[in-house]
Amino acid sequence: MSKPLSEMSLQELWQLFPIILTEHQEQWKDWFEEEEADLHKLFSQKQVIRISHIGSTSIKGIWAKPTIDILVEVSPKCDLNEAKHVLIAHGYISMSESENRISLNKGYSVSGFAQKVFHLHLRYLGDNDELYFRDFLDDNPEIAKEYEKLKLFLWKKYKHDRDGYTQSKATFILEHTKRAKKKYGNRY
Repeated sequence: MSKPLSEMSLQELWQLFPIILTEHQEQWKDWFEEEEADLHKLFSQKQVIRISHIGSTSIKGIWAKPTIDILVEVSPKCDLNEAKHVLIAHGYISMSESENRISLNKGYSVSGFAQKVFHLHLRYLGDNDELYFRDFLDDNPEIAKEYEKLKLFLWKKYKHDRDGYTQSKATFILEHTKRAKKKYGNRY
């Protein structure tokens, strides 16, 4: 019998849930829209201000982990902890949290990935650098392809080390997010 995910070490989790990249799939947009509709049913419009598809699955034409990243921006009056408990009651698992950010996932089990996997980033309105990065890559396909090339290079090296994979992309992401914010101004 497998032990629960909550009792697994980080290394055990990384073995069970390796980095996997695939070509862009049109269905990812549909998966986001279905999950977005479900999320709107859980919260009032006064609580949730914006739900956005972020991450590589939101960028057309590049390889990505088949995990739909969702940014949920809430009102400053919303209690993040209460919102987290609503999401947990509807199948999400809390991954990490800080004072103003909570990350949750859905689609992870003791037997591996489900067909649809989601990472949900719960934050206050305006904590949304990912939107700038997404839009910049969409508007600059050559830079999106550079990002894809970097991810493909890092994939094998960090297949079982999500932190290493993420950290190795950080400089690229920060550089282009900074460029995007300069270009787009106060878009969000």
